[in-house]
Amino acid sequence: MARNRKNQSAVLIFGRALKVSLICLFIVVCCVGYVWQKKQIFELSRQIRNEENYRDDLRGRNEKMARQLDSLKLPISLEARAKELNLGLVQPDPSRIWRLPEPGTETAVRVKAVQTAAGNSALAQLPP
Repeated sequence: MARNRKNQSAVLIFGRALKVSLICLFIVVCCVGYVWQKKQIFELSRQIRNEENYRDDLRGRNEKMARQLDSLKLPISLEARAKELNLGLVQPDPSRIWRLPEPGTETAVRVKAVQTAAGNSALAQLPP
């Protein structure tokens, strides 16, 4: 005999209703999660875009300041600035300029020459 719906137990009806409500809840949670992820992606892309714009601005300012520094290092601008501040600076006589050798280059050449000629024991005999 076929059962009639009126004769179904309340447990079966409650079980089906619970199953349907759980499936609906799962779908709602998935939709809310999807929307939240899309919002996060949008916010992160906006932050990245802002940081890239800030980086580009800093690079532009850095290049501008580097050009300004290069122009301020020019001898012509240094002389003009010295005249503007009335510092009384003038070019020195060439006879008063002392040219010093780079430290390390002359000593390295002498040490290498002594090593090849007399071996490592000659290093202690070099003047300081």
